[in-house]
Amino acid sequence: MKINCNYLKLKDSYLFAKIANKADEYRKKKPQENIISLGIGDVTLPLVPAVIEAMHEAVSEMGNAETFRGYGEYQGYVF
Repeated sequence: MKINCNYLKLKDSYLFAKIANKADEYRKKKPQENIISLGIGDVTLPLVPAVIEAMHEAVSEMGNAETFRGYGEYQGYVF
């Protein structure tokens, strides 16, 4: 298998760890400020029913020609 040479240029970094570190730095500088975390959440718990229902509905829509939604024109093709 040939590895794309651009892959080797990627830095070792985990996005969510980097975001957490930046948020911690900000909290130290401005402890009076409230930060709303939009992170990845707790992956030790199952999905809530509302999420499961929404995913089921989305899959059903994408599996039907009448309700299928592709990318917009900016992505390259028009339906």
